[in-house]
Amino acid sequence: MEKWFISMKKADFNQIARKYHISPITARLIRNRGIIGDEQIDFYLNGTIADLYDGMLMKDMDRAVEILSEKIQEDKPIRVIGDYDIDGVNATYVLQEGISKLGGNVDTDIPDRMRDGYGLNRALIDRALEDGIDTIITCDNGIAAADEIDYGRQQGLTVIVTDHHEVPYLEAGGGKEYIMPRADAVVDPHRPDCEYPFKELCGTAVAYKMIEALYEVMQRDVDDIDYLMENVAIATVGDVMDLTGENRIFVKQGLEMLKCTHNQGLKALIECTKIPVERLSAYHIGFVLGPCINASGRLDTAKRALELLMAENRRDAMMLAEDLKALNDSRKEMTEKGVEEAVRQIEKGPLKEDKVLVIYLPGCHESIAGIIAGRIKEKYYRPTFVLTRGAEGVKGSGRSTPVYNMFGEMCRCRELFTKFGGHKLAAGLSLEEENVDKFRRIINELSDLSDDDLLPRVSIDMQLPFAYVTESLVEEMELLEPFGKGNTKPLFAEKNLKVINPRIIGKNQNVLKFQVEDVNRNRMEAVYFGEVHECLKYMEQKQQMSFTFYPSVNEYMGVKNLQITVVNYQ
Repeated sequence: MEKWFISMKKADFNQIARKYHISPITARLIRNRGIIGDEQIDFYLNGTIADLYDGMLMKDMDRAVEILSEKIQEDKPIRVIGDYDIDGVNATYVLQEGISKLGGNVDTDIPDRMRDGYGLNRALIDRALEDGIDTIITCDNGIAAADEIDYGRQQGLTVIVTDHHEVPYLEAGGGKEYIMPRADAVVDPHRPDCEYPFKELCGTAVAYKMIEALYEVMQRDVDDIDYLMENVAIATVGDVMDLTGENRIFVKQGLEMLKCTHNQGLKALIECTKIPVERLSAYHIGFVLGPCINASGRLDTAKRALELLMAENRRDAMMLAEDLKALNDSRKEMTEKGVEEAVRQIEKGPLKEDKVLVIYLPGCHESIAGIIAGRIKEKYYRPTFVLTRGAEGVKGSGRSTPVYNMFGEMCRCRELFTKFGGHKLAAGLSLEEENVDKFRRIINELSDLSDDDLLPRVSIDMQLPFAYVTESLVEEMELLEPFGKGNTKPLFAEKNLKVINPRIIGKNQNVLKFQVEDVNRNRMEAVYFGEVHECLKYMEQKQQMSFTFYPSVNEYMGVKNLQITVVNYQ
Protein backbone atom coordinates (compact mmCIF):
# COMPACT_ATOMS: atom_id res chain seq x y z
CA MET A 1 0.00 0.00 0.00
CA GLU A 2 1.10 3.54 -0.78
CA LYS A 3 -0.42 6.92 -0.07
CA TRP A 4 -0.44 9.13 -3.15
CA PHE A 5 -0.92 12.84 -2.70
CA ILE A 6 -0.59 15.82 -4.98
CA SER A 7 1.39 18.88 -3.89
CA MET A 8 -1.10 21.73 -3.98
CA LYS A 9 1.18 24.69 -3.37
CA LYS A 10 -0.31 27.97 -4.52
CA ALA A 11 1.23 30.77 -6.58
CA ASP A 12 0.48 32.83 -9.68
CA PHE A 13 2.00 30.30 -12.08
CA ASN A 14 1.14 32.29 -15.21
CA GLN A 15 2.85 35.39 -13.89
CA ILE A 16 6.00 33.38 -12.89
CA ALA A 17 5.94 31.71 -16.32
CA ARG A 18 5.81 35.08 -18.14
CA LYS A 19 8.54 36.63 -16.01
CA TYR A 20 11.04 33.77 -16.39
CA HIS A 21 10.06 32.61 -19.91
CA ILE A 22 9.04 29.15 -18.77
CA SER A 23 5.77 27.22 -18.99
CA PRO A 24 3.23 27.36 -16.14
CA ILE A 25 3.91 23.64 -15.61
CA THR A 26 7.60 24.34 -14.90
CA ALA A 27 6.60 27.30 -12.70
CA ARG A 28 4.47 24.92 -10.62
CA LEU A 29 7.33 22.39 -10.37
CA ILE A 30 9.64 25.11 -9.03
CA ARG A 31 7.05 26.23 -6.47
CA ASN A 32 6.57 22.61 -5.36
CA ARG A 33 10.26 22.50 -4.48
CA GLY A 34 9.72 25.23 -1.89
CA ILE A 35 11.14 28.02 -4.06
CA ILE A 36 9.24 31.22 -3.28
CA GLY A 37 9.68 34.83 -4.38
CA ASP A 38 11.70 36.43 -7.17
CA GLU A 39 15.04 36.24 -5.41
CA GLN A 40 14.78 32.49 -4.76
CA ILE A 41 13.40 31.68 -8.22
CA ASP A 42 16.17 33.67 -9.86
CA PHE A 43 18.81 31.95 -7.69
CA TYR A 44 17.28 28.54 -8.51
CA LEU A 45 17.20 29.10 -12.29
CA ASN A 46 20.25 31.31 -12.77
CA GLY A 47 22.47 30.97 -9.68
CA THR A 48 26.23 30.81 -10.39
CA ILE A 49 29.49 30.56 -8.44
CA ALA A 50 29.33 34.33 -7.95
CA ASP A 51 26.29 33.82 -5.72
CA LEU A 52 28.06 31.52 -3.22
CA TYR A 53 28.50 32.88 0.31
CA ASP A 54 31.84 33.97 1.71
CA GLY A 55 33.39 31.18 3.82
CA MET A 56 34.61 33.82 6.28
CA LEU A 57 31.01 34.07 7.52
CA MET A 58 31.56 30.74 9.29
CA LYS A 59 32.36 30.95 12.97
CA ASP A 60 36.10 30.39 13.63
CA MET A 61 37.02 30.44 9.94
CA ASP A 62 39.17 33.56 10.54
CA ARG A 63 41.04 31.79 13.35
CA ALA A 64 41.50 28.62 11.34
CA VAL A 65 43.02 30.33 8.30
CA GLU A 66 45.18 32.60 10.43
CA ILE A 67 46.68 29.56 12.21
CA LEU A 68 47.11 27.68 8.93
CA SER A 69 48.79 30.51 7.06
CA GLU A 70 51.29 30.84 9.92
CA LYS A 71 51.96 27.10 9.97
CA ILE A 72 52.48 27.06 6.19
CA GLN A 73 54.92 29.99 6.35
CA GLU A 74 56.82 28.34 9.23
CA ASP A 75 56.96 25.03 7.32
CA LYS A 76 55.34 23.15 10.24
CA PRO A 77 54.23 19.55 9.44
CA ILE A 78 50.43 19.54 8.97
CA ARG A 79 48.31 16.39 8.81
CA VAL A 80 44.81 16.20 7.35
CA ILE A 81 42.71 13.49 9.03
CA GLY A 82 39.63 12.63 7.02
CA ASP A 83 37.06 9.87 6.99
CA TYR A 84 36.69 6.69 4.95
CA ASP A 85 33.55 7.60 3.00
CA ILE A 86 33.13 9.57 -0.23
CA ASP A 87 32.79 12.88 1.61
CA GLY A 88 35.76 12.25 3.89
CA VAL A 89 38.02 11.15 1.03
CA ASN A 90 37.16 14.15 -1.15
CA ALA A 91 37.49 16.57 1.77
CA THR A 92 40.93 15.11 2.56
CA TYR A 93 41.96 15.54 -1.07
CA VAL A 94 40.71 19.16 -1.19
CA LEU A 95 42.65 20.16 1.95
CA GLN A 96 45.80 18.27 0.95
CA GLU A 97 45.73 19.69 -2.57
CA GLY A 98 44.96 23.27 -1.46
CA ILE A 99 47.58 23.39 1.31
CA SER A 100 50.34 21.74 -0.73
CA LYS A 101 49.73 24.18 -3.63
CA LEU A 102 50.35 26.98 -1.11
CA GLY A 103 53.71 25.39 -0.28
CA GLY A 104 52.49 23.74 2.94
CA ASN A 105 54.27 20.73 4.43
CA VAL A 106 51.17 18.50 4.49
CA ASP A 107 50.26 14.82 4.51
CA THR A 108 47.09 12.82 5.16
CA ASP A 109 45.72 10.01 7.27
CA ILE A 110 42.35 8.31 7.01
CA PRO A 111 41.04 5.98 9.72
CA ASP A 112 40.59 2.34 8.81
CA ARG A 113 36.88 1.50 9.07
CA MET A 114 37.47 -1.88 10.71
CA ARG A 115 40.51 -1.11 12.84
CA ASP A 116 39.95 2.52 13.84
CA GLY A 117 36.23 3.04 13.37
CA TYR A 118 34.74 6.43 12.58
CA GLY A 119 36.44 9.74 13.25
CA LEU A 120 39.40 10.93 15.24
CA ASN A 121 40.76 8.51 17.85
CA ARG A 122 43.81 8.22 20.11
CA ALA A 123 45.64 5.85 17.77
CA LEU A 124 45.49 8.43 14.97
CA ILE A 125 46.74 11.13 17.33
CA ASP A 126 49.58 8.93 18.63
CA ARG A 127 50.53 8.16 15.04
CA ALA A 128 50.67 11.90 14.29
CA LEU A 129 52.83 12.52 17.39
CA GLU A 130 55.23 9.72 16.43
CA ASP A 131 55.55 11.29 12.97
CA GLY A 132 56.43 14.68 14.44
CA ILE A 133 53.23 16.38 13.26
CA ASP A 134 52.59 19.91 14.56
CA THR A 135 49.01 20.56 13.41
CA ILE A 136 46.04 18.29 12.73
CA ILE A 137 43.10 19.39 10.58
CA THR A 138 40.07 17.13 10.64
CA CYS A 139 37.54 17.06 7.82
CA ASP A 140 34.10 15.43 7.74
CA ASN A 141 34.73 14.47 11.38
CA GLY A 142 35.98 15.92 14.66
CA ILE A 143 32.91 17.66 16.01
CA ALA A 144 32.14 14.63 18.22
CA ALA A 145 35.76 14.00 19.29
CA ALA A 146 35.98 16.29 22.34
CA ASP A 147 38.02 13.83 24.49
CA GLU A 148 40.40 12.89 21.69
CA ILE A 149 41.04 16.56 20.87
CA ASP A 150 41.72 17.36 24.54
CA TYR A 151 44.25 14.52 24.53
CA GLY A 152 45.93 15.75 21.33
CA ARG A 153 46.24 19.31 22.59
CA GLN A 154 47.64 18.15 25.94
CA GLN A 155 50.36 16.46 23.91
CA GLY A 156 51.15 19.82 22.28
CA LEU A 157 49.29 19.46 18.98
CA THR A 158 47.46 22.34 17.31
CA VAL A 159 44.02 21.04 16.24
CA ILE A 160 41.64 22.57 13.70
CA VAL A 161 38.24 20.93 13.19
CA THR A 162 36.30 21.21 9.93
CA ASP A 163 33.07 19.22 9.96
CA HIS A 164 29.44 19.37 8.89
CA HIS A 165 27.83 17.02 11.40
CA GLU A 166 25.52 18.07 14.22
CA VAL A 167 27.19 19.11 17.45
CA PRO A 168 26.59 16.42 20.12
CA TYR A 169 24.47 17.57 23.04
CA LEU A 170 23.02 16.47 26.36
CA GLU A 171 19.39 17.10 27.27
CA ALA A 172 19.50 19.46 30.25
CA GLY A 173 16.49 21.00 31.96
CA GLY A 174 14.35 20.92 28.84
CA GLY A 175 17.14 22.51 26.75
CA LYS A 176 20.25 21.29 24.99
CA GLU A 177 23.73 21.50 26.40
CA TYR A 178 26.14 21.33 23.47
CA ILE A 179 29.43 19.47 23.83
CA MET A 180 31.82 21.57 21.73
CA PRO A 181 35.37 20.22 21.24
CA ARG A 182 38.06 22.52 22.66
CA ALA A 183 40.13 22.73 19.46
CA ASP A 184 42.14 25.76 18.35
CA ALA A 185 39.39 26.44 15.79
CA VAL A 186 36.09 24.64 15.10
CA VAL A 187 34.55 25.33 11.70
CA ASP A 188 31.14 23.68 11.34
CA PRO A 189 28.02 25.44 9.99
CA HIS A 190 25.95 23.40 12.49
CA ARG A 191 27.54 25.15 15.46
CA PRO A 192 24.64 26.86 17.24
CA ASP A 193 26.68 30.10 17.27
CA CYS A 194 27.61 29.97 13.54
CA GLU A 195 25.74 32.53 11.44
CA TYR A 196 26.64 31.09 8.05
CA PRO A 197 23.41 31.37 6.01
CA PHE A 198 23.43 27.86 4.47
CA LYS A 199 23.72 24.98 6.92
CA GLU A 200 23.49 21.94 4.64
CA LEU A 201 27.03 21.81 3.22
CA CYS A 202 28.89 18.48 3.11
CA GLY A 203 32.32 18.09 4.72
CA THR A 204 34.10 18.63 1.39
CA ALA A 205 32.26 21.92 0.82
CA VAL A 206 33.37 23.15 4.27
CA ALA A 207 36.96 22.12 3.44
CA TYR A 208 36.73 23.89 0.07
CA LYS A 209 35.46 27.09 1.75
CA MET A 210 38.45 26.92 4.09
CA ILE A 211 40.95 26.56 1.24
CA GLU A 212 39.27 29.45 -0.56
CA ALA A 213 39.54 31.66 2.54
CA LEU A 214 43.15 30.56 3.03
CA TYR A 215 44.04 31.54 -0.55
CA GLU A 216 42.52 34.97 0.00
CA VAL A 217 44.38 35.50 3.27
CA MET A 218 47.66 34.42 1.66
CA GLN A 219 46.92 36.70 -1.31
CA ARG A 220 46.84 33.96 -3.92
CA ASP A 221 44.41 33.65 -6.86
CA VAL A 222 41.32 31.75 -5.71
CA ASP A 223 40.53 30.83 -9.34
CA ASP A 224 43.53 28.47 -9.21
CA ILE A 225 41.52 26.05 -7.08
CA ASP A 226 38.15 26.29 -8.85
CA TYR A 227 38.72 22.78 -10.24
CA LEU A 228 38.26 21.36 -6.71
CA MET A 229 34.56 22.14 -7.11
CA GLU A 230 34.21 18.83 -8.96
CA ASN A 231 35.20 17.10 -5.69
CA VAL A 232 32.61 19.16 -3.82
CA ALA A 233 29.98 18.03 -6.36
CA ILE A 234 30.95 14.35 -6.02
CA ALA A 235 30.86 14.54 -2.21
CA THR A 236 27.59 16.50 -2.07
CA VAL A 237 25.74 13.93 -4.18
CA GLY A 238 27.59 10.94 -2.71
CA ASP A 239 26.89 12.02 0.88
CA VAL A 240 23.21 12.54 -0.06
CA MET A 241 23.00 16.21 0.88
CA ASP A 242 19.95 18.27 -0.15
CA LEU A 243 20.44 19.70 -3.65
CA THR A 244 19.18 23.11 -2.60
CA GLY A 245 20.81 26.52 -2.18
CA GLU A 246 24.60 26.48 -2.47
CA ASN A 247 24.71 22.69 -2.92
CA ARG A 248 22.76 23.01 -6.16
CA ILE A 249 25.28 25.49 -7.56
CA PHE A 250 28.24 23.36 -6.46
CA VAL A 251 26.77 20.26 -8.12
CA LYS A 252 25.64 22.06 -11.28
CA GLN A 253 29.05 23.66 -11.70
CA GLY A 254 31.02 20.58 -10.60
CA LEU A 255 29.20 18.33 -13.08
CA GLU A 256 30.18 20.63 -15.95
CA MET A 257 33.80 20.56 -14.74
CA LEU A 258 33.74 16.77 -14.38
CA LYS A 259 32.79 16.37 -18.04
CA CYS A 260 36.22 17.71 -18.98
CA THR A 261 38.14 16.94 -15.78
CA HIS A 262 41.93 17.07 -15.73
CA ASN A 263 42.00 14.72 -12.74
CA GLN A 264 43.59 11.51 -14.07
CA GLY A 265 41.87 9.32 -11.48
CA LEU A 266 38.36 10.63 -12.07
CA LYS A 267 38.92 10.44 -15.83
CA ALA A 268 39.95 6.77 -15.51
CA LEU A 269 37.01 5.93 -13.26
CA ILE A 270 34.52 7.55 -15.66
CA GLU A 271 36.12 5.55 -18.48
CA CYS A 272 36.21 2.16 -16.80
CA THR A 273 32.61 2.43 -15.54
CA LYS A 274 31.53 3.34 -19.11
CA ILE A 275 29.69 6.53 -18.15
CA PRO A 276 28.64 8.54 -21.23
CA VAL A 277 30.71 11.60 -20.33
CA GLU A 278 28.66 14.16 -22.26
CA ARG A 279 25.51 13.04 -20.43
CA LEU A 280 27.17 12.78 -17.00
CA SER A 281 24.60 13.64 -14.32
CA ALA A 282 24.09 13.54 -10.55
CA TYR A 283 22.66 10.04 -11.08
CA HIS A 284 26.06 8.77 -12.29
CA ILE A 285 27.78 10.18 -9.21
CA GLY A 286 25.19 8.68 -6.86
CA PHE A 287 24.96 5.24 -8.43
CA VAL A 288 28.17 4.62 -10.40
CA LEU A 289 31.19 6.73 -9.40
CA GLY A 290 30.20 7.22 -5.75
CA PRO A 291 29.83 3.52 -4.88
CA CYS A 292 33.26 2.78 -6.42
CA ILE A 293 34.91 5.51 -4.33
CA ASN A 294 33.04 4.31 -1.23
CA ALA A 295 33.90 0.65 -1.88
CA SER A 296 37.56 1.21 -1.05
CA GLY A 297 36.73 2.47 2.45
CA ARG A 298 34.27 -0.37 2.92
CA LEU A 299 36.24 -3.42 1.85
CA ASP A 300 39.84 -2.27 1.72
CA THR A 301 41.25 1.10 2.76
CA ALA A 302 39.91 4.51 1.76
CA LYS A 303 43.52 5.47 1.10
CA ARG A 304 43.09 3.69 -2.25
CA ALA A 305 40.35 6.09 -3.30
CA LEU A 306 42.52 9.00 -2.16
CA GLU A 307 45.40 7.57 -4.25
CA LEU A 308 43.06 7.51 -7.24
CA LEU A 309 42.27 11.23 -6.82
CA MET A 310 45.98 11.96 -6.46
CA ALA A 311 47.16 9.75 -9.36
CA GLU A 312 49.56 11.65 -11.59
CA ASN A 313 49.59 9.53 -14.73
CA ARG A 314 47.06 7.59 -16.76
CA ARG A 315 48.64 4.18 -16.13
CA ASP A 316 48.40 4.40 -12.32
CA ALA A 317 44.97 5.97 -12.57
CA MET A 318 43.58 3.15 -14.75
CA MET A 319 45.01 0.49 -12.45
CA LEU A 320 43.46 2.10 -9.36
CA ALA A 321 40.14 2.71 -11.14
CA GLU A 322 39.91 -0.95 -12.21
CA ASP A 323 40.68 -1.99 -8.61
CA LEU A 324 37.92 0.19 -7.21
CA LYS A 325 35.42 -1.07 -9.77
CA ALA A 326 36.27 -4.70 -8.89
CA LEU A 327 35.92 -3.91 -5.17
CA ASN A 328 32.52 -2.36 -5.82
CA ASP A 329 31.39 -5.41 -7.80
CA SER A 330 32.21 -7.69 -4.87
CA ARG A 331 30.52 -5.21 -2.48
CA LYS A 332 27.34 -5.51 -4.59
CA GLU A 333 27.42 -9.31 -4.33
CA MET A 334 27.89 -9.23 -0.55
CA THR A 335 25.05 -6.70 -0.26
CA GLU A 336 22.63 -8.94 -2.17
CA LYS A 337 23.39 -11.85 0.19
CA GLY A 338 22.96 -9.62 3.25
CA VAL A 339 19.62 -8.27 2.01
CA GLU A 340 18.35 -11.82 1.36
CA GLU A 341 19.29 -12.91 4.88
CA ALA A 342 17.67 -9.80 6.44
CA VAL A 343 14.43 -10.37 4.51
CA ARG A 344 14.43 -14.03 5.63
CA GLN A 345 14.76 -12.97 9.29
CA ILE A 346 11.90 -10.48 8.97
CA GLU A 347 9.54 -12.80 7.11
CA LYS A 348 10.21 -15.87 9.25
CA GLY A 349 10.37 -14.36 12.73
CA PRO A 350 8.82 -11.89 15.17
CA LEU A 351 10.58 -8.85 13.65
CA LYS A 352 7.65 -8.39 11.26
CA GLU A 353 5.59 -6.92 14.11
CA ASP A 354 8.20 -4.24 14.95
CA LYS A 355 7.82 -0.65 13.82
CA VAL A 356 11.58 -0.10 14.09
CA LEU A 357 13.56 -2.96 12.58
CA VAL A 358 16.72 -4.11 14.38
CA ILE A 359 18.34 -6.92 12.38
CA TYR A 360 21.43 -8.74 13.62
CA LEU A 361 23.59 -10.27 10.86
CA PRO A 362 26.69 -11.44 12.78
CA GLY A 363 28.54 -12.73 9.70
CA CYS A 364 27.92 -9.67 7.54
CA HIS A 365 30.82 -7.34 6.66
CA GLU A 366 30.24 -4.34 8.95
CA SER A 367 30.98 -1.86 6.18
CA ILE A 368 27.86 -2.75 4.18
CA ALA A 369 25.43 -2.66 7.12
CA GLY A 370 24.27 0.84 6.13
CA ILE A 371 23.57 -0.15 2.53
CA ILE A 372 21.57 -3.20 3.66
CA ALA A 373 19.68 -1.04 6.20
CA GLY A 374 18.81 1.37 3.37
CA ARG A 375 17.53 -1.43 1.14
CA ILE A 376 15.42 -2.95 3.93
CA LYS A 377 14.04 0.48 4.85
CA GLU A 378 12.97 0.94 1.20
CA LYS A 379 11.31 -2.49 1.08
CA TYR A 380 9.42 -2.31 4.39
CA TYR A 381 9.26 1.48 4.82
CA ARG A 382 10.38 1.32 8.46
CA PRO A 383 13.37 2.79 10.26
CA THR A 384 15.99 0.02 10.09
CA PHE A 385 19.16 -0.81 12.00
CA VAL A 386 21.46 -3.54 10.71
CA LEU A 387 23.96 -4.83 13.29
CA THR A 388 27.05 -6.94 12.63
CA ARG A 389 29.67 -8.60 14.80
CA GLY A 390 32.78 -6.41 14.96
CA ALA A 391 36.24 -7.14 16.34
CA GLU A 392 35.04 -5.73 19.66
CA GLY A 393 31.32 -6.07 20.33
CA VAL A 394 28.61 -5.27 17.84
CA LYS A 395 28.59 -2.45 15.30
CA GLY A 396 25.72 -1.21 13.21
CA SER A 397 24.20 1.38 10.91
CA GLY A 398 20.70 2.75 10.73
CA ARG A 399 18.62 4.35 7.97
CA SER A 400 15.38 6.14 8.69
CA THR A 401 12.13 7.36 7.13
CA PRO A 402 11.28 11.10 7.12
CA VAL A 403 8.85 10.83 10.06
CA TYR A 404 11.37 9.27 12.49
CA ASN A 405 14.30 11.23 13.94
CA MET A 406 16.77 8.38 14.30
CA PHE A 407 19.55 10.26 16.11
CA GLY A 408 17.02 11.91 18.45
CA GLU A 409 15.49 8.54 19.40
CA MET A 410 18.93 7.01 19.98
CA CYS A 411 19.80 9.85 22.35
CA ARG A 412 16.90 8.61 24.52
CA CYS A 413 18.60 5.24 25.08
CA ARG A 414 22.23 6.32 24.82
CA GLU A 415 23.27 4.21 27.83
CA LEU A 416 22.92 1.09 25.64
CA PHE A 417 25.71 2.19 23.28
CA THR A 418 29.45 2.26 23.69
CA LYS A 419 29.53 4.81 20.83
CA PHE A 420 26.95 6.37 18.52
CA GLY A 421 26.38 9.33 16.22
CA GLY A 422 24.34 10.49 13.26
CA HIS A 423 21.39 12.64 12.28
CA LYS A 424 17.65 12.38 11.57
CA LEU A 425 17.91 9.96 8.68
CA ALA A 426 21.04 7.91 9.36
CA ALA A 427 23.16 6.78 12.28
CA GLY A 428 26.05 4.58 13.32
CA LEU A 429 26.48 2.75 16.63
CA SER A 430 28.50 0.27 18.69
CA LEU A 431 27.16 -1.80 21.58
CA GLU A 432 27.86 -4.96 23.58
CA GLU A 433 26.43 -8.17 22.12
CA GLU A 434 24.29 -8.84 25.19
CA ASN A 435 22.49 -5.52 24.57
CA VAL A 436 21.28 -6.36 21.05
CA ASP A 437 17.85 -7.74 22.10
CA LYS A 438 17.49 -5.04 24.74
CA PHE A 439 18.17 -2.36 22.12
CA ARG A 440 15.57 -3.86 19.80
CA ARG A 441 12.99 -3.93 22.60
CA ILE A 442 13.67 -0.45 23.98
CA ILE A 443 13.92 1.39 20.64
CA ASN A 444 10.50 -0.08 19.76
CA GLU A 445 9.01 0.79 23.17
CA LEU A 446 10.20 4.39 22.73
CA SER A 447 8.77 4.67 19.22
CA ASP A 448 5.45 6.44 18.72
CA LEU A 449 5.15 5.61 15.01
CA SER A 450 1.54 5.07 13.92
CA ASP A 451 0.38 2.56 11.27
CA ASP A 452 -0.13 5.54 9.00
CA ASP A 453 3.55 6.51 9.43
CA LEU A 454 4.52 3.12 7.99
CA LEU A 455 2.81 3.75 4.65
CA PRO A 456 5.16 5.01 1.93
CA ARG A 457 4.07 8.45 0.76
CA VAL A 458 4.26 9.23 -2.92
CA SER A 459 4.41 12.96 -3.48
CA ILE A 460 3.12 13.88 -6.94
CA ASP A 461 3.80 17.28 -8.50
CA MET A 462 0.59 17.42 -10.50
CA GLN A 463 -1.86 15.51 -12.62
CA LEU A 464 -0.66 15.90 -16.21
CA PRO A 465 -2.85 14.96 -19.19
CA PHE A 466 -0.87 13.37 -22.03
CA ALA A 467 -1.73 16.27 -24.36
CA TYR A 468 0.70 18.40 -22.32
CA VAL A 469 3.59 15.96 -22.60
CA THR A 470 5.74 17.51 -25.31
CA GLU A 471 9.36 17.51 -26.34
CA SER A 472 9.71 21.16 -25.31
CA LEU A 473 8.39 20.36 -21.80
CA VAL A 474 10.99 17.59 -21.45
CA GLU A 475 13.68 20.04 -22.58
CA GLU A 476 12.49 22.73 -20.18
CA MET A 477 12.58 20.33 -17.26
CA GLU A 478 16.37 20.20 -17.70
CA LEU A 479 16.44 23.70 -16.17
CA LEU A 480 15.51 22.08 -12.86
CA GLU A 481 18.49 19.71 -12.82
CA PRO A 482 20.54 18.42 -11.05
CA PHE A 483 17.98 16.13 -9.42
CA GLY A 484 18.51 14.36 -6.13
CA LYS A 485 17.57 14.63 -2.47
CA GLY A 486 15.81 17.96 -1.78
CA ASN A 487 15.32 18.62 -5.52
CA THR A 488 13.57 15.53 -6.76
CA LYS A 489 12.86 14.63 -10.34
CA PRO A 490 9.36 15.89 -11.30
CA LEU A 491 6.66 13.26 -10.83
CA PHE A 492 3.34 13.47 -12.66
CA ALA A 493 0.23 11.31 -12.49
CA GLU A 494 -2.70 10.36 -14.71
CA LYS A 495 -5.68 8.11 -14.05
CA ASN A 496 -8.25 6.05 -15.98
CA LEU A 497 -5.60 4.74 -18.35
CA LYS A 498 -5.93 1.70 -20.56
CA VAL A 499 -2.84 -0.51 -20.94
CA ILE A 500 -2.11 -1.85 -24.43
CA ASN A 501 0.24 -4.70 -25.37
CA PRO A 502 2.38 -5.01 -22.20
CA ARG A 503 5.49 -7.20 -22.63
CA ILE A 504 8.68 -7.88 -20.72
CA ILE A 505 11.86 -7.15 -22.67
CA GLY A 506 15.62 -6.77 -22.17
CA LYS A 507 18.33 -9.39 -21.90
CA ASN A 508 17.76 -9.61 -18.14
CA GLN A 509 13.98 -9.55 -18.59
CA ASN A 510 13.79 -6.50 -16.32
CA VAL A 511 11.94 -3.93 -18.46
CA LEU A 512 8.18 -3.80 -18.96
CA LYS A 513 7.22 -2.03 -22.18
CA PHE A 514 3.64 -1.07 -23.09
CA GLN A 515 1.40 1.68 -24.41
CA VAL A 516 -1.10 3.67 -22.40
CA GLU A 517 -4.24 5.36 -23.67
CA ASP A 518 -6.18 8.09 -21.86
CA VAL A 519 -9.94 8.76 -22.04
CA ASN A 520 -9.37 11.11 -25.02
CA ARG A 521 -7.63 8.33 -26.95
CA ASN A 522 -4.18 9.98 -26.62
CA ARG A 523 -1.55 7.26 -26.64
CA MET A 524 1.94 7.21 -25.11
CA GLU A 525 4.81 4.72 -25.18
CA ALA A 526 5.65 3.66 -21.63
CA VAL A 527 8.35 1.69 -19.75
CA TYR A 528 8.56 0.39 -16.18
CA PHE A 529 11.73 -0.83 -14.43
CA GLY A 530 10.42 -2.06 -11.04
CA GLU A 531 9.13 -5.53 -10.15
CA VAL A 532 8.08 -6.17 -13.75
CA HIS A 533 6.46 -9.61 -13.35
CA GLU A 534 4.30 -8.38 -10.47
CA CYS A 535 3.27 -5.32 -12.45
CA LEU A 536 2.42 -7.36 -15.56
CA LYS A 537 0.22 -9.69 -13.48
CA TYR A 538 -1.59 -6.66 -12.03
CA MET A 539 -2.12 -5.15 -15.51
CA GLU A 540 -3.67 -8.36 -16.79
CA GLN A 541 -6.37 -8.14 -14.09
CA LYS A 542 -7.31 -4.47 -14.48
CA GLN A 543 -9.38 -2.62 -17.08
CA GLN A 544 -7.99 0.77 -16.06
CA MET A 545 -5.03 1.94 -14.04
CA SER A 546 -3.41 5.05 -12.57
CA PHE A 547 0.29 5.75 -13.01
CA THR A 548 2.85 8.18 -11.68
CA PHE A 549 5.49 8.96 -14.28
CA TYR A 550 8.06 11.32 -15.68
CA PRO A 551 8.35 12.04 -19.40
CA SER A 552 11.50 11.73 -21.50
CA VAL A 553 12.63 11.66 -25.11
CA ASN A 554 13.91 8.29 -26.22
CA GLU A 555 16.31 8.40 -29.15
CA TYR A 556 16.86 5.18 -31.08
CA MET A 557 18.80 5.04 -34.36
CA GLY A 558 18.36 8.77 -34.91
CA VAL A 559 14.58 8.71 -34.37
CA LYS A 560 13.21 10.64 -31.37
CA ASN A 561 10.14 9.39 -29.53
CA LEU A 562 8.32 10.73 -26.51
CA GLN A 563 7.82 8.17 -23.78
CA ILE A 564 6.90 8.06 -20.11
CA THR A 565 8.77 6.12 -17.44
CA VAL A 566 6.26 4.73 -14.94
CA VAL A 567 7.32 4.95 -11.28
CA ASN A 568 4.21 3.80 -9.32
CA TYR A 569 0.96 2.15 -10.34
CA GLN A 570 -2.39 1.39 -8.75
